[in-house]
Amino acid sequence: MRDPLEALLEALPEAFALLDPSGRVRLANAALRQLAGPGGTPERGEGIETLVAPRDRLAVAIRVAGAVSGQMPGSLLVHPADPAAPAEARWSLECLPAMGDGQVLVRVQDRSIERRAAEVAATAARLEAIGRLAGGIAHDFNNLLAIVLAAAEAARQAGVTPSAGDELGVVEGAARRGADLVRQLLGFARQQPLLAKHVELDTKVRATADMLRRLLGPGIALEVVCEAAANWLLADPGQIDQILLNLAANARQAMPEGGTLRIATGTATFAVPVGPLPPGRWVVLEVADSGRGIPAEVLPNLFEPFFTTRPDQGGTGLGLATVQGIVAQSQGYITVDSEVGKGTRFRLFFPLVDAPESQAAPKPVPAPNPGEGAAIWLVEDEAPLRRLTGLQLGRGGYQVRSFEDAEAALDAAQQGGPPPAAVVTDVAMPGMDGVALAGRLRAIWPRLPVVVMSGYAEKLAGGALTEGGYGFVQKPFGAADLLGSIARVLTLGEASGTG
Repeated sequence: MRDPLEALLEALPEAFALLDPSGRVRLANAALRQLAGPGGTPERGEGIETLVAPRDRLAVAIRVAGAVSGQMPGSLLVHPADPAAPAEARWSLECLPAMGDGQVLVRVQDRSIERRAAEVAATAARLEAIGRLAGGIAHDFNNLLAIVLAAAEAARQAGVTPSAGDELGVVEGAARRGADLVRQLLGFARQQPLLAKHVELDTKVRATADMLRRLLGPGIALEVVCEAAANWLLADPGQIDQILLNLAANARQAMPEGGTLRIATGTATFAVPVGPLPPGRWVVLEVADSGRGIPAEVLPNLFEPFFTTRPDQGGTGLGLATVQGIVAQSQGYITVDSEVGKGTRFRLFFPLVDAPESQAAPKPVPAPNPGEGAAIWLVEDEAPLRRLTGLQLGRGGYQVRSFEDAEAALDAAQQGGPPPAAVVTDVAMPGMDGVALAGRLRAIWPRLPVVVMSGYAEKLAGGALTEGGYGFVQKPFGAADLLGSIARVLTLGEASGTG
């Protein structure tokens, strides 16, 4: 007659094993056999430690021995022995004395989902920390780049030789490229909105091809196949460059012996959903390599931040995560198919939009002529940038009063006197920030024209620019950008009756 305990365990929905006093398996119930799989379930008479990976077997044996002697050892988080189990699979294994005769009851619970949720939460926390760090670094770094640009402009205004002017151009170009890199970092960390514009994909791909060939090197052939149609999408042009560079860099790593990278563009129209893609008209960017391919077990983790198959080669796991983030922010989708030894193909789908209407360029609003002497208050905590920005404003014909922080400017306003023609203020400063200062000054002087400067735009993303009617200039900026923004807010102020 069958042991009632064995019959009960066999019927339970949870995974259990019953061990004899020597720690050998008497029974592995159906739930455990289903959890462990045919390659991982210990047979009758085997040690239960064969259920788990070799790294965990000693710890399991110690807990079984404790339970045989009547102890109640705690649960243990283990890896399954089955080599076909997912890499993230984790089990909780608990050994309990049974019947008081030296037998041991082993309960196994699948903790993979909880473990995965914990990893996702940890990854989200790391990304949030990166975002905060990126924002702080971006503010300081863009201040430095703004100083470089302003100093170069000041040197040019002072008069330099043609050869020195060429060198200043190199300095200015490097500073602007540095600003683009910082903006891309903030876009990845989602600390500022992407600058979406109409992009014609074929033109963008052709313009990037030479740069991609230099990145790939002589051993990899680049094929560019464009549809020769107007494939327009809304995206940040710099981020499209970053997508192509990241995918090309990945392809280069997959083809160490050389090969072919094919970049193709086209369109697709779906009347019904196709996989993750809803119905609609799509611009398609395809990037395919003839490299080693991606193992099937790696594909599900491919776009996860910090997941890399090349940690010993400096892989960060951010390249494809960045690509996916950019595509998602552009309302697009990305798919990948790959086979070991036969290469990999990424397909990116962006909503197809109509070509932009051709419009005459708006006439620039002129800045005040030198000598008009309109009063400007400048609030900037970075002393070199405050001095150089003041020089730019002075050359634009303004009388400048500078303040090192928001509190000093607010104190001056509360002492009475006529309002300035406009206030130019940094956003991120110690103490009160520039947006809060603008609100306090508007309480004293309603509709005061304000221009805010920032290299870190998150504080402005909540609608403060639109709601306050503030002008905005992105650090680092040139004198023309700053003076043009001031001229615009002054013109708007005149139109609304301010002044």
